[in-house]
Amino acid sequence: MTWTKLPKGEFTGIDWAKPNATTGFDPYLIWAEADNFSGYGEKPPKWLPIAMELTAGTAVQQLIAAASPKWLQVPAVYTSRAAPKGLRFCTARVRPAFFKHIQPGGSLHALVLRFELGLPAAEYADDPTEGSHGSPPPHSNGPYYEAEMKTEQLLSGKVLALIDDSLALAHSNFLYQGKARTRYFWRQDAQGKGRVPQGLGYGHELTAADINAAMYANTYNGLVDEGAVYVALGLSTLGKRMPKREHFFHALDTSVSHGTHVMDLAAGPRTLLAQVTNLPPTFDAPPSWAPANDDASRAPLIAVQLDYDTVWDTSGGSMNVHVLDGLMYVLSRCADSAKVTVNISFGTLAGPHDGTSLLEAAMDQLTTLRQGHLQIALAAGNSYQLRMHANTTLSKNERAALHWQAPPDDSTQSFVELWIEEDRDGLAIEITPPGRAALPSLAFGESRMWTDGGKQPLCALIYPKTVATGRRGTCALLALAPTFSFEEKTATAPSGVWQITLTNTGKKAITVDAYIERDDVVSGSHSGARQSHFEDKWYDTSGNPGSFVDHPGNPSLIRRSGNFNSIATGSKTVSVGGTRITGPRWAHYSPQKPDPDAGRPQRPGVVNTPDTEAFSDENPAMTGVNAAGTRSGAAVRLRGTSDASPQVARKILNA
Repeated sequence: MTWTKLPKGEFTGIDWAKPNATTGFDPYLIWAEADNFSGYGEKPPKWLPIAMELTAGTAVQQLIAAASPKWLQVPAVYTSRAAPKGLRFCTARVRPAFFKHIQPGGSLHALVLRFELGLPAAEYADDPTEGSHGSPPPHSNGPYYEAEMKTEQLLSGKVLALIDDSLALAHSNFLYQGKARTRYFWRQDAQGKGRVPQGLGYGHELTAADINAAMYANTYNGLVDEGAVYVALGLSTLGKRMPKREHFFHALDTSVSHGTHVMDLAAGPRTLLAQVTNLPPTFDAPPSWAPANDDASRAPLIAVQLDYDTVWDTSGGSMNVHVLDGLMYVLSRCADSAKVTVNISFGTLAGPHDGTSLLEAAMDQLTTLRQGHLQIALAAGNSYQLRMHANTTLSKNERAALHWQAPPDDSTQSFVELWIEEDRDGLAIEITPPGRAALPSLAFGESRMWTDGGKQPLCALIYPKTVATGRRGTCALLALAPTFSFEEKTATAPSGVWQITLTNTGKKAITVDAYIERDDVVSGSHSGARQSHFEDKWYDTSGNPGSFVDHPGNPSLIRRSGNFNSIATGSKTVSVGGTRITGPRWAHYSPQKPDPDAGRPQRPGVVNTPDTEAFSDENPAMTGVNAAGTRSGAAVRLRGTSDASPQVARKILNA
């Protein structure tokens, strides 16, 4: 059993096997080049989408001036009125020459602090200079963009925005006097209808006028055929017809739409915040179907529908580009004086969890620069019981083993991130594939891949001295190929238990957090994903009372605490956990506050507890809360902190 050196990147031109070549880079970019981007599709990228942080004092315009549009394209929104002065974050698409210019002596070396890989697939890897549907290239920040939004078109006052998936824009809960409250809607993928937002250069935008026109054209005898509206607007997932049609109208579709459900809790005509008198003072009120009379039920709405490829991306990395672009889209449609509240009920699970990921840092800076005119609420996550986090502190020469269970029918890639605190270079990592001998341990700064004698990597351990994905310490990424595929050309890794052995060869104690990235099946999809997890003999899965929280005396390295949305640990955003109306306070799937095992050693700055809470379950037996289905009049039940976050966003807007 032996490792193989990492290859020279065909896109970046970087020889990743050279000493220190991986230092400061995004480990997922290195893995993508090692496996020739096979996790993102068959077509090699022409351009790479990235999210970028600039050095202190550097403006986005300086970056653009120091580069060439032949190899760097920044969406015009980042140099528009919507970008607050001093913003040091942006997204871009880059060509191979970019990677030469960020090296010492290059024109961008002193300007770019770090960058993370976005989604190098589909239209995001195509040439942005060609435009789309007649739009100018997104780099153009001149009259194309500034002429797009006139002052009278900008939203003012209180504005509620949602970044989510399928959003039922014609639902009666989001209308006012029969007209759409959704003033702007951006669908980020290549599907759908509408114009391309010229400040961003991809996706399709609809305005309230577009939505109203589609409703008018599909109204019969005073009733809106909502399914036909969504077909007309290109929103195919919402426009599905029932199998049988006995009448002219589509049969009532009561299926669940995550985005619609979330939007109803944030801005619908009924509120879950009615007051009661029989609950402890720390609790909010239980769900109520009483009509709302609050600002949120009347506020103009902006909706951003994430590309489904972003939602399905098991590396989690592509969300940084799309969420950051989504936030800038929202701000570009609002006046500077508007008070904007944004809800994001999506997230990832791997990451530093200390607020230093690039997207978290960007959200914090945007919130700060907007000086009280932007607030962001995020769901804290639903993975508390999923065995996706482990934590250990190793003294000198101490060893610990993690057992990572890779399911046998996972057709997507899987990832474990090992986060190591700063000033600790003595951690050696040994990987043992299922049923095989151990591979040689790798030390701080070493990276290799395992091919098992083939041409394609089955796994890789990428262990840079520093990484772009966090600012404290470093991250060792264990990347795993799918364990199953119908495609003969796809390399598959062994399923079963992969042992990760950690040994402290240094003089100082080392605290390590291991996080498995989200790899579950998104509701309504058939991606072939299967969630991996850690396992050991001490972790309590009995389901008995008291087994749903960590106990200090339990020697298991697997900890519920730390299973947390990794884009929700910033200092300026608001993370929201889920509680019950009756029964034990916290929903089993939600992070809890206070931390039941708070005395356990942690890396500096790690966030394990939500900032606040809202109801997400009625009781232990009836989980979830009711809100809108995809059609007017339908009520469906969803559970999760995705229910809690929009309620807090509603409170923030109403304040």
